[in-house]
Amino acid sequence: MKTFRLSLSPAEKELLKKNKLPVSRLCEFAADEIMVLLKISQQRAEYIAASVTFQSIPSIGPKFADDLISLGYYSLDSLLEKDGPTLFNELEQKQGFWTDPCVEDQFWLAVYYANDPISKKNWWDFTAERKAYRAKYGYPSTRPQMAWHELA
Repeated sequence: MKTFRLSLSPAEKELLKKNKLPVSRLCEFAADEIMVLLKISQQRAEYIAASVTFQSIPSIGPKFADDLISLGYYSLDSLLEKDGPTLFNELEQKQGFWTDPCVEDQFWLAVYYANDPISKKNWWDFTAERKAYRAKYGYPSTRPQMAWHELA
């Protein structure tokens, strides 16, 4: 069973312990159940449920789960009609800087996994596709000018 990395409050951790539930079992619960279980707001419960869902994708961690949530995605179904390059472009626009190209590979994987949830592919399995796509289509003219590694 996959271990999820979540920033839980001491109270949330205590309620999990009291209910004899390891963090790894949170994937078994819907957001409304998490809300009741942890005595938290609907918004907080939706965040936790989304983070667990996205971390369930092979090779995806909490930082990328947060990237998806920051763009307003909270379920695999919300990614079904999306594509990796568009999501990556959205993230760069939101952040205001270039992001490491491997993040785009993760977007490709997330969309692929949303459409094929039994897939065992990892983000690096999409590197060649991403490179071929960017060689053919490039980046949008509105791409931020500064790269992530140039930030102070």
